[in-house]
Amino acid sequence: MKNVTDSFVSLGHWPSAGSFGFNTDILAINPINLSVLLGVLIFCGKGVLSDLLDNRKQRILNTIRNSEELRGGAIEQLEKARSSLRKVETEAEQFRVNGYSEIEGEKLNLINSTYKTLEQLENYKNEMIQFEQQRAINQVRQRVFQQALRGALGTLNSCLNNELHLHTISANIGMLGTMKEITD
Repeated sequence: MKNVTDSFVSLGHWPSAGSFGFNTDILAINPINLSVLLGVLIFCGKGVLSDLLDNRKQRILNTIRNSEELRGGAIEQLEKARSSLRKVETEAEQFRVNGYSEIEGEKLNLINSTYKTLEQLENYKNEMIQFEQQRAINQVRQRVFQQALRGALGTLNSCLNNELHLHTISANIGMLGTMKEITD
């Protein structure tokens, strides 16, 4: 390996007259060698570099297209979400308004029902009072009648003797007989 390296090194130190070799001294390379090297690189690498740049350009364009499609899809989803949000907010507002109106309606129904119940209870109370008053009046009448009857019987018993008593019974029997004749 040392021989190969020495041969390249020795080639570099040979005089350039009439020989071909590689000049490894970077500062000593002349512009002709550089232009030849660049020409070969450009000629050979132009296709590869062009393909690499075209592939890179296509990947960038595809990425941009995909990003635009994703952006469009995201905007569409955002609009759908906003529309759904507006719809839900509208429905929530309707439920709230309907809920309040239903609550107010139920409240009014409850108040009306309570008033009707109170009115019925008041009527029932008044009927009970009238019934109790009528019953009390009837009891008083019955007691007064009983006392009057006792008083009348007492007076009759004290005033009537046997003869008057027989005469009253015969008169009553006679009246009954007359009534019977009239009805027949």
